[in-house]
Amino acid sequence: MRASRLRGVYTLFAKEVWRFMKVFVQTILTPVVTALLYLLVFGQALEGNVQVYDGVGYSSFLIPGLMMMSIIQNAFANTSSSLIQSKMMGNLVFVLLSPISSLEFFIAHAAAAVVRGVLVALAVYLVAILFIDLPLAAGWAIVVFAVLGSATLGVLGLIAGVWAEKFDQLAGFQNFFILPLSFLSGVFYSIHSLPGMWQTVSQFNPFFYLIDGFRYGFFGQSDADPMLSLLVTLVFLVALSAVALLMLQKGYKIRG
Repeated sequence: MRASRLRGVYTLFAKEVWRFMKVFVQTILTPVVTALLYLLVFGQALEGNVQVYDGVGYSSFLIPGLMMMSIIQNAFANTSSSLIQSKMMGNLVFVLLSPISSLEFFIAHAAAAVVRGVLVALAVYLVAILFIDLPLAAGWAIVVFAVLGSATLGVLGLIAGVWAEKFDQLAGFQNFFILPLSFLSGVFYSIHSLPGMWQTVSQFNPFFYLIDGFRYGFFGQSDADPMLSLLVTLVFLVALSAVALLMLQKGYKIRG
């Protein structure tokens, strides 16, 4: 990629990062407080009453799940809210008129979503370990799944932002698709504690592999093979990226 192209990608990326950093109380601090409230309520209520991994307390088990749930929700929100705001305010046309290709547009938005997702997860981690010990069994898995999870949900947010024409359509996508899949992916429990049918259903949820692989990085234990989780995540990311790039190249709902 030529220097001028890189400058364009960096400029759009910096604009997207600056956009969410200007409201960091809403985009960074609020998700941290929400995650800590979940930790306080569920940790206090279920510690010692729910069986998870051998030698792992429930509150410790819960923290990686809350971190990945924060990644999922915030990476998705970053790209989807940026696009729908630009469409509603009419300033998306200025970006589309610039000499930035669909691929460069895609890279800049996905990279900004990764930055926001990782920053929120890091903030949740730094606050949570003030109260609860958390091991680090496989650092590579933590980094890889945090980045892949942020990228995947950033791309999914890109698709939702391109598709949606109103804020309520975007809210519907988030409330009826993102939220149920993230809550039913093992954030609060090990799927081995579920009845057989629900274990099978959980294995068709791609968000489960994001959380399970990420959790493996902390405890060295997981419900699924971490290599399988990595493969499923990569396939999911590639499939979503292909859809998003196709929509951008065709100008679906963004070019009149």
